[in-house]
Amino acid sequence: MYTISCRDVGRDCDCVIQGETEEEIMKNAAEHAVKGHGYKEEDIMTPEMKNKIKSYIRKS
Repeated sequence: MYTISCRDVGRDCDCVIQGETEEEIMKNAAEHAVKGHGYKEEDIMTPEMKNKIKSYIRKS
């Protein structure tokens, strides 16, 4: 199981995303960022942002 939270990446949000794969986490985190925080999908899916998000994913 993999986990990431908005607080992990510095957001004032209690959302915690869990998934079976890093790819699932990335997809769900991107959807939450767009719907919950007003990001544009193209801003989230840059290589830099993908790497930042991946660096905060924890395996449990």
